[in-house]
Amino acid sequence: MTRKSSRKPLVFFAVVFGLGALIVWYFKVLALGYYWLSTTLGASQWAGTSLWLPGYQVAIEGMPIQGLTRNTSGLTFNTETGTLFTVINRPPQIAELTTDGRLLRVIALDGVKDPEGITYLQGDSYVISDEDSHRMHWVQIARETQRVSVVGRPSLGIGIDKLHNSSFEGVSWDSVHKRLYVVREKLPMRVLVITGLDPTMPSSGFNIDISEWKSSRASSLFMSDLSSVTVHDATGHLLLLSDESALVVEYAPDGRPVSMLPLWPGFNGLQRKVPQPEGVAVGPDGTLYLLSEPNLFYRFAPAAKPS
Repeated sequence: MTRKSSRKPLVFFAVVFGLGALIVWYFKVLALGYYWLSTTLGASQWAGTSLWLPGYQVAIEGMPIQGLTRNTSGLTFNTETGTLFTVINRPPQIAELTTDGRLLRVIALDGVKDPEGITYLQGDSYVISDEDSHRMHWVQIARETQRVSVVGRPSLGIGIDKLHNSSFEGVSWDSVHKRLYVVREKLPMRVLVITGLDPTMPSSGFNIDISEWKSSRASSLFMSDLSSVTVHDATGHLLLLSDESALVVEYAPDGRPVSMLPLWPGFNGLQRKVPQPEGVAVGPDGTLYLLSEPNLFYRFAPAAKPS
């Protein structure tokens, strides 16, 4: 009798937890459907002033990057070299790629345990996010660099909602407004905006300001998590990538959802679901690049612009 009665609370809590998870999932799906419809109906409003993700078509789908075998995460486009950079953990490394997914070099990364995001600033300067230490590290990567160390280099710690392995994933530099966007994966999902930074190193003293960016049309983001972020300088629009929802969402600077790119079979020419999207970047011509763990490369071409 005692053994049976002791199990009842466990069963009750398991049922409540399951129902709670189902409700959360249900309302996320409803929200996704609502915003899909509202952005589709507002297509004419954003003609010529947005990326407009529904017009993209996959040009390279799920191509394994030869020379990389695991844990690619984060992605950024270097406008000076015309190449892409990503980070890898276990062991920590940086990889440079061509725009067709060919590996150019692998750079050893010392002093970082769990690199998850990378963004290009200017010249040879980059910021790398370390999920383990909750820090942003400023590093220099020149054309001939083969090893990078963050020891003794400028860094910025963010002591907000510290939780191991659910911390800050993606990072992107807004070169127009000189601000850094940082996304927290979940529990809770956050998009932080850091201003008062110098592109070559973080400012000291009290010049840094950290605020939270939020969608102006939703009480909460309708994705299940956030794995990467990138800013499109030409429009000022923000792209948020969700691994669990397999979704890229474009937002206007004021937080309005503009368009979506579902990473599911049948959408935008995809034959298969993108298994674990972890990095997104946009080139100057609007081409969209995506990385999925462990080493899959995707390239999406934008719709042709009318002459």
